[in-house]
Amino acid sequence: MLDILKGRRPSGTEGSDVGLGTIRKPVIGLALGGGAARGFAHIGVIRTLMAHGIVPDVVVGTSIGAVVGGAYAAGQLDTLEEWARSLQMRNILGYLDIRLNGSGLIGGEKLAAQLEASLGRIAIEELPMKVATVATEIRTGHEIWLTHGSLVDAMRASYALPGIFAPVLIGDRWLVDGAMVNPVPVSAARALGAEIVIAANLSSDVFTHSTTIYSHGQPVEVPETVMESSPPKRRFGKLFSPERAVKRQFFGGGGRPGISSVMVDAFNIMQDRITRARLAGDPPDLLISPRVGQIGWFDFHRASDLIAFGTRAAERALDSIQDAIGVATPTSGGTMPS
Repeated sequence: MLDILKGRRPSGTEGSDVGLGTIRKPVIGLALGGGAARGFAHIGVIRTLMAHGIVPDVVVGTSIGAVVGGAYAAGQLDTLEEWARSLQMRNILGYLDIRLNGSGLIGGEKLAAQLEASLGRIAIEELPMKVATVATEIRTGHEIWLTHGSLVDAMRASYALPGIFAPVLIGDRWLVDGAMVNPVPVSAARALGAEIVIAANLSSDVFTHSTTIYSHGQPVEVPETVMESSPPKRRFGKLFSPERAVKRQFFGGGGRPGISSVMVDAFNIMQDRITRARLAGDPPDLLISPRVGQIGWFDFHRASDLIAFGTRAAERALDSIQDAIGVATPTSGGTMPS
């Protein structure tokens, strides 16, 4: 107490944040949600926060949020952004290693090889900040927080959309997309020590006007549905490989949704409902919601637009974020307790 009255730090606190009038920065956590291609908006969010001196100490991501968050923590956000902006439909198709047998339509090795080429075989525990990716164990439904081991493997497990990507074996657990249990991982960021959690939710405007349609059915006057006839066989069929045919089936066409559209829309609905429930029970301190609902999950070629959406959303939230950090920042100065 004598040291404090004389305006000096108490003995044994040199270099700490206890001294009179000093300010301790709160531990900031960043929770990045899932959303496939829409996740490139996270790049704009992170860039904006960094530009205004808001640097997270804890980064937790689900699905594409795990990819962007992991690249940022590894110091490779520039590399990821450059790759994202270079994507066109042609090279996106090149990453789809289609499998007609197995537990996923896409093997995922090509995309994993690209990530490994950019990030190397870095381990999560070697990163300069606390990092976790969220995955789901398929046999139990357990929510798995990957906090050590290969960063690329942790990313793969977190974005392994069931039915699209094959599950990833880590340890003795088969893991798939973490958005099935925790689409915006606020709880994980808090558990890792974050005092202020900034969350980025990519599905806030996807189903804003969803409702219940009552008493729906086919009118009696409508004639029976005619079964769709098989398309005529193409000549020179050898020019069309099974892989190309599956890719066309994957993306759909002619007004009919493809396999990916049906699965992703179903997953989207589920993720939206889970996100609302999780955020209601454990809300972040600040929520950033890029308006990306009009962009499809597989529109990876629209990275520039998505990054811009993320930038604008983060800029709109800056005042609130800075106010929250200021309020949460404790000082050792001020009135002495009586």
